[in-house]
Amino acid sequence: MAFIPAYILVLCFTILVDYVSGLYLAQAQGKARRWGLYASLGANLGVLATFKYYDWLAGHLAVWLGQLGLGAGTAPLPYLGWVLPLGLSFHTFQALSYTLEVYHGRQAPERHLGRFALYVLFYPQLVAGPIERPQHLLPQFRIAHRWDGRRVLAGLQLMAWGLFKKVAVADRLAPLVDSVFSHPMDFYGSPLFIATALFAVQIYADFSGYADMAVGAAQVMGFDLTRNFDRPYFAHSVRAFWSRWHISLTGWFRDYVYIPLGGSRVGRVRQWRNVLLTFGLSGLWHGAGWTFPFWGGLNGGFIVAETLGQRLGNIWLQLPPWLRQGLGPVYTFLVLMLGWPFFRAETWREAYHVVVAGQADLWRTWTSSHYLSLGQSAHTWWTVALVIGILFGVERIQQAGPLRARLAQHPWLQATLTAGLLVAILLLGVFEANRPFIYFQF
Repeated sequence: MAFIPAYILVLCFTILVDYVSGLYLAQAQGKARRWGLYASLGANLGVLATFKYYDWLAGHLAVWLGQLGLGAGTAPLPYLGWVLPLGLSFHTFQALSYTLEVYHGRQAPERHLGRFALYVLFYPQLVAGPIERPQHLLPQFRIAHRWDGRRVLAGLQLMAWGLFKKVAVADRLAPLVDSVFSHPMDFYGSPLFIATALFAVQIYADFSGYADMAVGAAQVMGFDLTRNFDRPYFAHSVRAFWSRWHISLTGWFRDYVYIPLGGSRVGRVRQWRNVLLTFGLSGLWHGAGWTFPFWGGLNGGFIVAETLGQRLGNIWLQLPPWLRQGLGPVYTFLVLMLGWPFFRAETWREAYHVVVAGQADLWRTWTSSHYLSLGQSAHTWWTVALVIGILFGVERIQQAGPLRARLAQHPWLQATLTAGLLVAILLLGVFEANRPFIYFQF
């Protein structure tokens, strides 16, 4: 409502439709139950399509008709020019999770309107996830939540870690990334390669930083939210990466798109089709533009290619364990870098240029101090190396288990490291830019 007051009516509309649909599904029988599901799907996806895709499709329709000589210089559909409500894609999918679970008999309908509204509106994760399932979140609204100092401290620590990721890592890398991606056609070779690698870290720190703050804020109040990231850049394959990145969205598409299409229970070719289609739709969920579904489909293609290359597994397994541990994440990161430009660049042409020209004459530009530094000072790069080192150093330590749980057994060490984290936020954080979270646009 602080963003655009009238947009609260959008949420009120979908909440009421989904609430009534849930009650209807509980008493309807046979094929009539589908009408309750259709009402919820139509309301939620209709609102999402109108705000997020209508103007994009209207613009393309005008161009296509113009190319056929049918447009006569006028747009066949009026442009709405509506601003996308914050977090629309996230709370739309969370609301649909409820209806789909009730329809399939895995969740009893919630009869308390206020409690159901709270499920959709729960503020820590409303605008950027994690996307919760009703079985996990709704029961938590029925129990008392009392003060627990250790729980509150653990939640605040997670929030502080998320804030470090956002202001000290993501916001510090953002100007470097923007300096190249704001006009990528002016660059080739190492600047494009470096900017893409930095964006891969930036978007992870930005998005997982929000998720940590959301989960931590909920924990302070006594609520448990789904873990949305699990050190994805330590994955040894693209398939493993997507099981550890944006876990709640990946699970949503797996359960409600991939499995209904047949999942892996069908023939190999149809399974590959299901993977590509699911990832393509996941990409389209991120935004209106051809680069997004292509980015999603490209990642699906990487997974299909890994499946085809499983026969090379014997060679991989013959390598020493320490070498596999080191090469796996490097392979994953480099492959994913082929897709990130299509997520970040403004146009298809720019994304293609970043991928192709990023490999052109790479060695010569890599040995040029001017290109390698992107015009930045040595102090800037040492600071960047420090914050990235802290980020992945902590995640490397967490391979042995959750760090907060282990630190809780050593109060003095816990207090010292927490104080150090707060100091690092103050000294290394970038606050003047006031950059919004990247995923707020979705």
